[in-house]
Amino acid sequence: MKQKYGLRRITGAAGICFLLGMGGCSFMGSASAEYTMSGIGAVQGGTEELPPDEDTEAFVQPDTQAQEEAVEKACQAILDPAAAEFMKGYRVDRTFVEWAVQEYGEDCILELAGKIPHTLQDQDIWYAMTGNTIHALWLLYCKDTGIEEYRLENVEWKECAALDITTLAFTGDINFSEGYSTTRYLDGCANGLLDCFSSDLLEVMNGMDVMMINNEFTYSTRGEPLKGKTYTFRADPSRAKLLHEFGTDIVNLANNHVYDFGPDALLDTISTLDQEKIPHVGAGANIKDASKPYYFICNGRKIAIVAATQIERTTNYTKEATEDSPGVLKALNPDKFVKVIEEAEKNSDCVIAVVHWGTEGDSFYGRDQESLARAFVEAGADAIIGGHTHCLQGFEVMDGVPVIYSLGNFWFSSKTLDTGLAVVTIEKDGALSLSFLPCIQKNFKTSLVTEEAEKERIFTFLQKHSAPGTQLTEDGTVQQVQQ
Repeated sequence: MKQKYGLRRITGAAGICFLLGMGGCSFMGSASAEYTMSGIGAVQGGTEELPPDEDTEAFVQPDTQAQEEAVEKACQAILDPAAAEFMKGYRVDRTFVEWAVQEYGEDCILELAGKIPHTLQDQDIWYAMTGNTIHALWLLYCKDTGIEEYRLENVEWKECAALDITTLAFTGDINFSEGYSTTRYLDGCANGLLDCFSSDLLEVMNGMDVMMINNEFTYSTRGEPLKGKTYTFRADPSRAKLLHEFGTDIVNLANNHVYDFGPDALLDTISTLDQEKIPHVGAGANIKDASKPYYFICNGRKIAIVAATQIERTTNYTKEATEDSPGVLKALNPDKFVKVIEEAEKNSDCVIAVVHWGTEGDSFYGRDQESLARAFVEAGADAIIGGHTHCLQGFEVMDGVPVIYSLGNFWFSSKTLDTGLAVVTIEKDGALSLSFLPCIQKNFKTSLVTEEAEKERIFTFLQKHSAPGTQLTEDGTVQQVQQ
């Protein structure tokens, strides 16, 4: 039996300590001395037998020196400095081993320790034995014991629709700005946002384990539009509630419109999303906050989402966050974002990098995007999701890492435009794939494309604009062509 939380009572407190060869037990303290062990059970201050039932297992003291030595050997294997890579740099000590025995049972830990010398590069052995990778397991340990509580910041456990697969979806630009064409149409709809998206598309979005949208505007009633900027977008904070109708789990703020009404409006945007309990990445009150990844624990794996913007490239309307001023995380010079990706890679099983880049209206991705993608892949990104151009751009598989260069608009204007959802799928074995669900924005409504001829038209367009050696299959999966 595998458990993420709670006590799995395989042995008594004193029994566990005896197995570990410790003579005492740090997670139980002196209370363990108050229990007397018997062959059947134990009660405080006596030897009254407790009849075993389905909820209470007998406390059985091991009766062989071999068992004691075996568990001590397991401790030594897990704590051996040679296993540091296997432990991904976490500061493992006997307290962790005690906790692991308590949660998963001595047999599990014995078997795990026996595999360590032979599988030091196989991190998924943790997943096979406990149902959690070492990254997820360490967070559970921190949560249960109070150790390294800082690691629990920006972390959310998600209950997934299926146990053997995790799905994360990403949209292009969305705009709730007051007075803008989409919002005027929305306000005239009898059913609000439900009339702005097809029902099957909303069902797909709400069915994703993690749903991320690009928030291409600011939530505020403060500030003035930036002088000289042609388009500035600001929505009333009350409109943030609309995000829940998408099933939104996280928002990207690393774009060129979140700062349209200055620093106060950006701070209002952050506080508005916080009030709605919707996480966000890519902007913050300072560079530290703007650089923070957000982590989801899905089916025992820790997934990091990070975001940055290359835009603007020739002007500086959208300010970059500093140590003491609000703004976005920029990636025109990739160094800062590379460090964010590298740090996220060390602390998670999967890193998804969301990037605002490219040239508006250009369906062909540029060399600058390709160069940045290369830097992000080398830093440890496992998938790259691009946006900004207000039109679709193609795909590439770069050293095994899938890239979509731009998702374009999702619900942003009155124009008829092809769009879609980028869907990252993580299998039980950790394998990651990227697929594309085609949609169309028409007459202020975005709908899932179901007609095969329309799907083929969109896929043909994307294939034409994708990198050589990259193929979009009939079901929309991005693949590298076998040479």
